[in-house]
Amino acid sequence: MPETETLAVVRLKPGQEDRLRAGHLWLFSNEVARVEGAAPPGCLAKVATAGGESLGLGFYHPHSLIALRMLAPGVEPVDAAFFRRRLEAALAYRTRVCPGETSYRLCFGESDALPGLVVDRYEDVLVLQVYSAGMELRLPAIGEALEALLSPRGIFLKNDHRLRQLEGLPGECRLLSGSVPERVQISEGGLRFWASVGAGQKTGHYFDQRENRAYLRPFFPGRTVLDLFCYTGAFAVNAAKFGAKAVLGIDSSAAAVALARENAALNGAGAAAEFDEADAEAVLASFAEGRQPFRPDMILLDPPSFVPSKKHLPKALRAYAKLNAAALKALPPGGLLATSTCSHHVGREDFVGMLRCAQAKARKPARLLALRGQACDHPILLAMPETEYLHFALLEVV
Repeated sequence: MPETETLAVVRLKPGQEDRLRAGHLWLFSNEVARVEGAAPPGCLAKVATAGGESLGLGFYHPHSLIALRMLAPGVEPVDAAFFRRRLEAALAYRTRVCPGETSYRLCFGESDALPGLVVDRYEDVLVLQVYSAGMELRLPAIGEALEALLSPRGIFLKNDHRLRQLEGLPGECRLLSGSVPERVQISEGGLRFWASVGAGQKTGHYFDQRENRAYLRPFFPGRTVLDLFCYTGAFAVNAAKFGAKAVLGIDSSAAAVALARENAALNGAGAAAEFDEADAEAVLASFAEGRQPFRPDMILLDPPSFVPSKKHLPKALRAYAKLNAAALKALPPGGLLATSTCSHHVGREDFVGMLRCAQAKARKPARLLALRGQACDHPILLAMPETEYLHFALLEVV
């Protein structure tokens, strides 16, 4: 952005500036009084209070519920140098909180002051997801900054998330630069995993559960473990490598199950871990009814998000409660349930309340051993509850 460029000005309605001043980075369309100047989707715009006080610079979108995403408290060029500074800070943070790791979430959007941009690092390959029109327009500068910072073998765009539709962006998966193999072998906590970077869920691997997998390692010895919605087997492989006597992983995706088997073999855990392609909810119901010969005393439950929008929250909480109640029913006294939700619409109190409901439905007393969240490479911006989306609990049946 040339310093002489004329920017549109987004003026707030009276009294709408407090949340931005507190550090939240979103301005919603119903908080905007008017826009002065040309303001196409994704343009840079100044933000000002009703009284004319400048609040900074952001990406504006005239047709999105999130009308503006804050970038900076002042006006500055948003170029490759800008993105390099922000990404350098993000990299320095990951180097500090993920010592020795070379695969992780490098950039977590708003939490790294780059709203609408996600960057996952798979060794020397980068996978990007873009959720805002402003970031989409600046992909060349973002790519240039990443090339200068990390010299990756390749950068891949995995832009197939439904959130892009809210900004009028098409779904697409394509190469941005360099070359990217169909899958990459990564390390995590001393184990190795194959990740399909151009296909599958998220960008190929669930980095957000990294610390929860490590946390569970002391609980695995001697356990018979059922891993539901196992995806490519990261939890199951950890269980098999850290003392579980038998592990069964279930997922509805044939490709995920095949990769889970490869990941178990890659880590020398093939003898202890088995994987089947099946509907996890149906399988869990059969376990709860005692119709399976495999008798787990530890269940790992990491379902997909059931909450596409806030209006679906009540229905989703009932579905989560039903699922967790079935898991508790399938466990004997002393059995462990490690369970998660992954939607920012589910707050921590909602999550705990759902677990209480599940315990009541199952009619099995349980105690809460741990309440945890997403890994540190997915930092939570205190002023933005939306950046906290993963809740994890460890329960013991008593």
